[in-house]
Amino acid sequence: MAYPVRDFLPSRRVFLGGVLAAVALPAAAEAEIPKSLITGSMHRFKLTRPPKPVPDLEFLDVNNQPLRLSDFTGQARLINIWATWCAPCVKEMPSLDRLQEAMPRDRFIVLPISVDGPSKAKVEPFYKERNLLDLHIYYDKGKKAMAVLGVQLLPTSILVDPAGRELGRVEGDADWDTLEAFALMRAAMAN
Repeated sequence: MAYPVRDFLPSRRVFLGGVLAAVALPAAAEAEIPKSLITGSMHRFKLTRPPKPVPDLEFLDVNNQPLRLSDFTGQARLINIWATWCAPCVKEMPSLDRLQEAMPRDRFIVLPISVDGPSKAKVEPFYKERNLLDLHIYYDKGKKAMAVLGVQLLPTSILVDPAGRELGRVEGDADWDTLEAFALMRAAMAN
């Protein structure tokens, strides 16, 4: 039995879809953070390969208003899980404040989410004592942040692209107001 040749050739739709998928693959690879940016003060930054969606964690702002990570879609985010009783957390907070000051808030935001108990009573005075002017106050609602985000060490900072994908993380404190950190944040904003 003979089959017409057109039965063996892919339809235009399938063919064009395959071509578009092949063209899209390099773009997806470019959306990741290049390894060449993991230097100097960011040497402990662990890339997430491939970037993965971040769960839509709910947390509270300083006025006890609920927020979700998805509320910041369109902005690159550095989620910092920390506590006032954690010495390495305390050490890095001023550099996170300077990082936020240096970055355009409409394209990048630091989300320092406190896992202290009743956070408001501890975190507001902490910010005032250390003159942290560019960071907003956020805290964990129901102590879920560590489990939801897979955090096992304080502090942990998770870099998220504007689409809500984890690009990588640093476990432990880091110097966030360095040229290497600025380059990493700019790369996240470009994704």
